[in-house]
Amino acid sequence: MQDLKKGSSTCWWCHNKCYVQLHVRDGRLEKMVGDPNHPDADALRRNVAACTRAVHGADIVHHPGRLNFPLKRLGERGEGKWQEISWEQALDEIAAKLAEIRDKYGAEAVASSGGTGRTYDEYRVRFFNLFGSPNFIGQSKICFGPQRVVGYTITGWPVGRTRMIKKTKCIMIIGSNPEQAFRRRWFSFRNSQKDGGKIIVIDPRETVPAKKADIWAQIRPGTDTALFLAMINVIIEENLYDKEFVDKWCYGFNELKEHVRDFSPEKMADVTWIPAEKIREIARMYATVKPATIMSGMGVEHSYNSIEALHCLIILPAITGNLGVSGGQEITEPHNTFIPDPVIELNDMLPPEKRAKEIGAERFKLQSLRGYDLLMKYAKAKGVFRYGMTTPHEPSVYRAMITGQPYPIKAMITLSSNPMVTMANTKLVYKALRSLDLYVVSDFFMTPSAALADYVLPAAMWPERPNIWHFNGTAPFLEVGVALLPAKVEGQFERKNDYEFWCSLGRRLGQEEYWPWDTLEEAFDYRLSPLGKTLKQLAAEGGVTGYVLKEKLYEEKGFGTPTGKVELGYNPLPHFHEPPESPINNPELAREYPLILITGGRHLPFFHSEFRQVDSLRKQHPHPITQINPETASKLGIEDGEWVWIETVRGRIRQKCRLDNGIRSGVVHAQHGWWFPELPGEEPWLHGVWESNINVVTNDDPDVCNPINGGWPLRAALCKVYKVKNYGD
Repeated sequence: MQDLKKGSSTCWWCHNKCYVQLHVRDGRLEKMVGDPNHPDADALRRNVAACTRAVHGADIVHHPGRLNFPLKRLGERGEGKWQEISWEQALDEIAAKLAEIRDKYGAEAVASSGGTGRTYDEYRVRFFNLFGSPNFIGQSKICFGPQRVVGYTITGWPVGRTRMIKKTKCIMIIGSNPEQAFRRRWFSFRNSQKDGGKIIVIDPRETVPAKKADIWAQIRPGTDTALFLAMINVIIEENLYDKEFVDKWCYGFNELKEHVRDFSPEKMADVTWIPAEKIREIARMYATVKPATIMSGMGVEHSYNSIEALHCLIILPAITGNLGVSGGQEITEPHNTFIPDPVIELNDMLPPEKRAKEIGAERFKLQSLRGYDLLMKYAKAKGVFRYGMTTPHEPSVYRAMITGQPYPIKAMITLSSNPMVTMANTKLVYKALRSLDLYVVSDFFMTPSAALADYVLPAAMWPERPNIWHFNGTAPFLEVGVALLPAKVEGQFERKNDYEFWCSLGRRLGQEEYWPWDTLEEAFDYRLSPLGKTLKQLAAEGGVTGYVLKEKLYEEKGFGTPTGKVELGYNPLPHFHEPPESPINNPELAREYPLILITGGRHLPFFHSEFRQVDSLRKQHPHPITQINPETASKLGIEDGEWVWIETVRGRIRQKCRLDNGIRSGVVHAQHGWWFPELPGEEPWLHGVWESNINVVTNDDPDVCNPINGGWPLRAALCKVYKVKNYGD
């Protein structure tokens, strides 16, 4: 038996990106612990100790269900018949089919879908820019992309959450549950609160943060923008704003002041279900307990009013002087020691005539490539760094696969993503994937999406590849780690990381000169070249290098906008719009579907649709859960623990009822990401994707998407809930 080896890396099993130490013996992971050498060691140790994914990391990495060798479909799509082939054969055949489609339909006929922080997406974008297709899609319109792009639009800078939490005196958490989703940050929030800091939580559910908060406001789903406009009203009317910053650095304040007169707390109380005095209390605490920071999550970005709400969430720190300061909303520059994503992506290599073919860009302008080009014009003039987060309109791309409009989409490549579970409107996604001439999936396990593929390729997990966590080089630390486990063992498994996949495919399709690095480690060495160190050298020195965030960076460079200021209030001003499906906006539909459905709340031990096949995790959470207020359940004749149907106009799925006094009567919350790996993978089961997957009943119709960026609403739909009497009824 070999001696125990210890090595450090960044855990990629959720967004926390904790720096961990892996204990490896004989090429097998024995356990994971927080790395004691990291600058945030105390918080990290607490986080990893509490995270069941880390505790059971060996069960994930060494799971017998891992994909080991490339598979090629035999028989009909979805029939569940596969042939094991070599990587060379798989890549040769995939490249030949892509070239054939490009020659016949144009490069834009090939699309790709990616996951949320699971891969190095810059290499996927590089491949597609070189290939000539703008259709690389993902979740960016509902997952952090809106926050980032709105920040660019209003300020010209990437506006982020504070990383200097020790300096924060007031934390406002909106539509997020960091106790489940960002545990390291949650521990830091609690430490701040113990030192006298305040926590405000805006959430329809009484989460752990809501229970610990100094103020919890139980908002009506989908009305965040109305609340924020009322807060702005209070701050301006009561002269709680930072007059010096507003006078010097804000454009359009007078227009904003006039606009919010119609959004008094008294008027918005009826809209939001939050009493007027509580709205005033929240506004006063945020404006006066400084520095204050806002942590907004997917609850905002999944709403119909997402862009308008996020516009308000830039206005609030700007007018209160909480923008660009430590402990407030930070504005950041990239490390000067790391080559950032836009350089790697080669965005200028996508020909203009191909950029013009980006699906959905004419209708949903903000997060389009063309919108990005316009924003870049002002940013470059100010020397401001900008990161894209732009994609075509995903629901429209899936529709193009079916209809051929505005042009055919004939092939798609999915890496570390599971669109049959994670995309809204599963029935349409299913129809779209089945219509393709070529569908390729690279993943860790066989999923419902992979079951529909022509080729399924085994992906390396993060302990099996070198890693750099950099958040495009704007995080306070660059955290590196070498591959601590083998990605290939002769005769047992042969997995590749995403860089190897895109590089190998690109070289087969005429992109040789643009893939000069044979391995991901070589690519990282290039990106670390400004630092003068290789990946292995930096790892040997402890694996972490940091930089100091500049206070009030705008005083040095201004804001990267046409006016050089934070553009608060000239048109378009943020407006509140009732969600398309709400009791107020659609009372006729509400008569048949009287309950408000929210989805997407994070829940350990899973991350989105991952890890349902890992027994040690599944035992902790065996069933999908729907939270219902006891009063609502009593009226429906439903008891705790019973299976219930959740139905919208788009279909129904079933989950187990959990009675919860912390959710308002008339609102239900259904968990997302559910499928059942233990069920058959062939048609019609597809690993139980139709059973409890809430996206079977969610809506992605372009007419109900946010009209500015095209984000689809996963919150505030209308539904009805009733008992499952006999399965199949």
